[in-house]
Amino acid sequence: MRLCVRTASSLLHGWRTPSARLCSLERLSSLPPLTRSYAQAFRAQSDLEKRIAAIPMERYRNFCIVAHVDHGKSTLSDRLLEITGTIQPGGNKQILDKLDVERERGITVKAQTCTMIYTHAGDDYLLHLVDTPGHVDFRAEVSRSYASCGGALLLVDASQGVQAQTVANFYLAFAQGLTLVPVLNKVDLPHADPPRVLEQMQDTFELDPAAAVLVSAKTGLNVAALLPTVVERIPAPIGSLSKPLRMLLVDSWYDVYKGVILLVRLFDGQVRPGDTVRSLVTGLKYIVGEVGIMYPDQTPQTALKAGQVGYIHFNPGMKRSQEAKVGDTYTTIGSEKLVEPYPGFEEPKSMVFVAAYPTDQDNHEHLEDSIEQILLNDRSVTLQKESSDALGAGWRLGFLGTLHCSVFEDRLRQEHGANIIITPPSVPFKIIWRDGTESVITNPNEFPDQDQAHFRVLEVHEPYVAATITLPGDYLGEVIKICESNRGEQKELTFFTATQVILKYDIPLSHLVDDFFGKLKGATKGYASLDYEDAGFRKSSIVKLNLLVNGQPVDAVSRVLHTSQVDKVGRGWVEKFKEHVERQMFEVVIQAAAGRRIVARATIKPFRKDVLAKLHASDLSRRRKLLEKQKTGRAKLRAVGNVTIEQEAFQKFLAK
Repeated sequence: MRLCVRTASSLLHGWRTPSARLCSLERLSSLPPLTRSYAQAFRAQSDLEKRIAAIPMERYRNFCIVAHVDHGKSTLSDRLLEITGTIQPGGNKQILDKLDVERERGITVKAQTCTMIYTHAGDDYLLHLVDTPGHVDFRAEVSRSYASCGGALLLVDASQGVQAQTVANFYLAFAQGLTLVPVLNKVDLPHADPPRVLEQMQDTFELDPAAAVLVSAKTGLNVAALLPTVVERIPAPIGSLSKPLRMLLVDSWYDVYKGVILLVRLFDGQVRPGDTVRSLVTGLKYIVGEVGIMYPDQTPQTALKAGQVGYIHFNPGMKRSQEAKVGDTYTTIGSEKLVEPYPGFEEPKSMVFVAAYPTDQDNHEHLEDSIEQILLNDRSVTLQKESSDALGAGWRLGFLGTLHCSVFEDRLRQEHGANIIITPPSVPFKIIWRDGTESVITNPNEFPDQDQAHFRVLEVHEPYVAATITLPGDYLGEVIKICESNRGEQKELTFFTATQVILKYDIPLSHLVDDFFGKLKGATKGYASLDYEDAGFRKSSIVKLNLLVNGQPVDAVSRVLHTSQVDKVGRGWVEKFKEHVERQMFEVVIQAAAGRRIVARATIKPFRKDVLAKLHASDLSRRRKLLEKQKTGRAKLRAVGNVTIEQEAFQKFLAK
C-alpha cells in the first residue's frame, strides 16, 4: 500500500480552472493559526466565562484577609465563598487550606486564592480573594499577596483584641497604600468585648470604629454585610486592555503533569492560550498552554484580562521551579522594550538551620526524593548536602523560622512516610577575619575552634531580631524577666489600653529559636503574641561547644553559642548523653568542651569481671598481682577500643 502526501502548493497546481484554485485558497486561509492549535484545542465558552467577560474592569475587586494566627481568616473565607455560590454550604471546613498539615494544626501555611462572582445592586462584580497565613514565619507570603490586591480586610478577634501580627500586617499594608476595612470576628463568643477592641483599633491604627464590620464567621452572623462593604470601599484595579501585556508573577507551585503553574496578576493587556510570552528577568520565552481562574479549583478560561488574578501554565511545560522567579514580569514577544518591569519582591532569608539525616542510610535516596518534591512547592527552604561521621550522609536545611521547620518535618513524615533525625536549630553567625574578609557560617562544624580563632578571627557577630510582644498588663513582670534572662535589650514599653501592653525588645535570634515562644505562652497562660523582624548582626562573645567521647568530638551535636550559655548547656548535654550510651568493657568518659576548657564531665563505669572470685584464703600479694594484671589489660583495651554509639542513642539525645 503506497501513501501519497501532497503539499498545499501541489494541491493548488492540480486545479485546472482559476475559480477552483481561488476556492481552495479561501479554505486554506480559514484554518486556525498553527501556534494556537498547538497550544490548546478549541473550546466553546462556558456560561461562567460569558458572565465574567461581560463584567468591565471597573467592577473588579481584588482583596485579601490579613490577621493574627487563629483569628478566623480561613473560616471567614469559607462563608464568603458560600454566600457568592462558589462552594456549596455545609461542605469541607477551611476549603482553601489544601495541605494535611494545615488542616491538622488549624493554621494557614501558604496563601491561597479564589475568584468569586457577586451580584450587588443588579450588577455582577468579579471579586478575587486571597487567604493569607497569620504566623510571622510566613510574612513573605503576606507581602506577596498585597501586590495582587487593592485592599485588605484587617480581621481582629473580638475576644483577644489587637495582637502582634495584627500590628505588623497593618504597617505592611499601610506602606503598600492598600485600603483597609476593619472587621471584628467572633462577636458571638460570651467573653467577646467589641467596644474595647474597637477602641484599641482606633488608638493603635487610627481606624474609624464606625467603619468596622462586626461578624461571626463560624455562625455566619452579619457576614453578608461584608461583601457590599468590599464593593463600595475597595478600589477597582487600574489597567488598560489596549496596552501591551504586563503580567506580575505572584506565586507558583508544581504539578506532576503540567509542570510549574504560575499565579499571575495582569496589570495591562490580556493573555490567551497560544500566545508566546517572555520573562523580563530570565529572558526565557514560553508558549502559553492554558489560562484560568481559581473557582475555587483551577477553572480554564479562554483569556485573562487586565485587572484579573489567575493561573497560567505553558505548553511545553516549565520543568524547573527555579525559572519561576516570584516578582518577575512577563510580556508578549516584541513588547519587551515597551513594558517596564516591576521592582519585584525581596527574597525571604533563611533564619534557622537544621541538619537532617535518615535514621537508616539505606533510605537516603528515598528521603532525598521526598525533600526535593516538597522543595518544588516551597522554595524558601535552602538545601545543602553534608555528612557526619556519627550519622552518615544528610542535608543542611535553612528555614524562615521554627514553625516553618516543624511544618516541613511534619510534611516529610505524613506525605512521604520518612524517618529522619533532625538536629536542634542553629542560626547563622558572621565572622570577620583578620585579613579583612567576612563570611557567614550556618554549619557549627565549620565554625573555627578556639585555637584557630585566636590567630585568624578578629570579631564574631550574631544575628538579632526586633521582637514585638503584645500581652495583658498582669503578666508584664514575668515577660520582662523572660526577655532579660534571654539577653534581651528593652527598646519600648507602651500601654495602648488600660489592660494591654506592647513590649519591644531586641533579642538574639539564637535565644528566640530555643523555644522562646513556648516560654512566653507558658508565662502568660497563652495570652501573649509575638512578632519579630531581622535587626542585623551585632558583635558578641561566641564559642563553639563540642561533645567529646573518650577525647573524640561527636560532630553531629556540636553547637555555637554565647559564652554565658556554655556551662548550663554543657552540663545538660553530658547528663542526657550519658543516659543513652551503653556500658563498654572499658571506662567511657563523656565531656563537654569549649575550646580547651572542659565544661562538664561524666564517666560510665566499665563492666568488671571479679578476678578474685576463685581465691579463698590466698596471700595479699597474689590478690594485688591479679588486680594489677586486670588494670593493665583494661588500659590496653581502652587504648585500642572504640566506643560504638548506636543511631538510637542519637535519636533519643536529639529528641526534645
